[in-house]
Amino acid sequence: MSGKLPEFSWKDTERVAEAGAPVHEGDAETVLDAALPDPKARRIGVYVCHCGGNISDYVDVEAVVDAVKNEPGVVVAKTTIFACADASQSEMEADIVAENLDGLVVASCSPKLHVVTFRGVAKRAGLNPYEYNQANIREQCSWTHTDDHEGATAKAIGLVRGVIGRTRESAPLEPIVVETTQKALVIGGGIAGLRAAVGLADVGLGVFLVEREAELGGWIGRFGPIFPHDRNGRELIASLVAEVKKRPSINVFTEAEIVAKSGSFGNYRVDVRMSGDQLQTIPLEIGSIIVATGFDSYTPEEGEFGYGTDAVVTLPDFKEMVDSATGALEYKGRRVRSLAYVYCVGSRGQGGNDYCSRFCCTSTAHVSIAASKLDPSLRQYHLYRDIRTYGTFELLYTEARKQGAIYIKYPDDAPPVVTTEASGRPLISVRDLLSGGEDLEIPVDLVVLVTGMVPRKNEEMVSILKLPIGRDGFFNEIHPKLRPVETMVDGLLIAGTCQGPKSSAESVASGLAAVTQSASVLKKGVTELDPLVATVDPDMCEWCDKCIAACPYEAIEKLSLNGRDVAIISETACKGCGGCVPVCPVGAIDLRGYTNAQILAEIDGMLEEAIA
Repeated sequence: MSGKLPEFSWKDTERVAEAGAPVHEGDAETVLDAALPDPKARRIGVYVCHCGGNISDYVDVEAVVDAVKNEPGVVVAKTTIFACADASQSEMEADIVAENLDGLVVASCSPKLHVVTFRGVAKRAGLNPYEYNQANIREQCSWTHTDDHEGATAKAIGLVRGVIGRTRESAPLEPIVVETTQKALVIGGGIAGLRAAVGLADVGLGVFLVEREAELGGWIGRFGPIFPHDRNGRELIASLVAEVKKRPSINVFTEAEIVAKSGSFGNYRVDVRMSGDQLQTIPLEIGSIIVATGFDSYTPEEGEFGYGTDAVVTLPDFKEMVDSATGALEYKGRRVRSLAYVYCVGSRGQGGNDYCSRFCCTSTAHVSIAASKLDPSLRQYHLYRDIRTYGTFELLYTEARKQGAIYIKYPDDAPPVVTTEASGRPLISVRDLLSGGEDLEIPVDLVVLVTGMVPRKNEEMVSILKLPIGRDGFFNEIHPKLRPVETMVDGLLIAGTCQGPKSSAESVASGLAAVTQSASVLKKGVTELDPLVATVDPDMCEWCDKCIAACPYEAIEKLSLNGRDVAIISETACKGCGGCVPVCPVGAIDLRGYTNAQILAEIDGMLEEAIA
């Protein structure tokens, strides 16, 4: 031979040289086998995100790349300004193809935000989407250690090394494909639930609508004109109920509740218990569930801002009073010539609720305008902490002021005090920040407590459906922007005020979003479930039943196999929580995507270099 490697491309020769093998006379295949990495070795691409400064202002992202670029299996290591941007995604896809990558690691923000995004990148480039893993170096690192850039960088290196190690141990997985039942269940007959039921029917799905009360309509069905469009709430609900009745594919159950659920996304079985003259339970076969159970209005404690005494009412009660009035307002037979609204009762720290209920300021301005139209001489005082008539609702606030409403801003730490005069009239003491902190005493005929929304209690339904609850007590979506109506339970969607304070228009919008999400899956007739579920090695299982007690989704059963009792896990019912894995005394259970080998590799990677 002449010193030239036959049947090699120039690129192959460069790879051999880079691997440290001499290019000399001899058998070409032997040289390649000796010089190139094991064909079973991984080819992983690592991308460290600046996140527009959210990460790179506190973490030296170039140092992270330098530290991990020579990790076993890593063939591409880069920084990127925004990993989620279209251009960055296109670059990753090109690298996957050009470098024949079989693993993808993105070090950026929380996986909760962009798992779907980067799985899509992998899939479009021909890489198995479950060979992608994400290191959270924003929430878990840069934002947590803003005062220690060196420590944040060291921690980021450890986190990325750990995820690389986990990716080396990953295996390609395929989604679990199941056929779907083209029917949906809507729980709650308020404005969000009614609109969702009509929307589902209009796209060709069967609908079961379950309402706990005897009548449909919820809160909106109690009121007259509502903001921002001034449409009569009772008439609006009546029109929706009429639309429901026009559609034979919608079956309505009133005075009914959910008492049991089994199966999995696409093929749920739900038992509905009917009340009334005779109790009966009806089984329903459905593909998805939309929960639109609404809210409760905050009920003040006895004595809170004078509540429980004469002439102190809540906003919903006052709204009904205004709706039913035909002339000047009267309360218990006496004309109301003056009244005061106390804002933020049950919200923003009052009543133990830290959140803002959002609708209250606008609703109060709207009812104030209506009250002024009934009696232009009515004196109205608005005692507030902050006015949050967001969006175009600011116009209602302006109109209320034009009609003579007086707005008084009180300090956060000094709310108004409501007492009673000798005559029985309420007397409000308040400090007005808009007049330089002057202390005022305002005698009025009526006090209206502007009460916010609180979560509606239904522990039985929450337990049956496994509904996730947020810190505020409302049902929790996966992500408020990217997946605003989905929950961690596949096929279980939330809409309206059961997931947080909303206006009626926002409730309808979220109901229609849930319709879109349901229809996009159920109309296809099949759906794909995440394969990251627990598995049992039947040869190791000794059946101790500890895993059944640990499973919150009832996905584990006992199976007789070759004369032995073993555990079996339903792939479609399992949610991959991993609760069964650590309780198995013989280690017979593993979790796809988070196997023992992967977790140990991740731990080893994180501990490869001491983190200060």
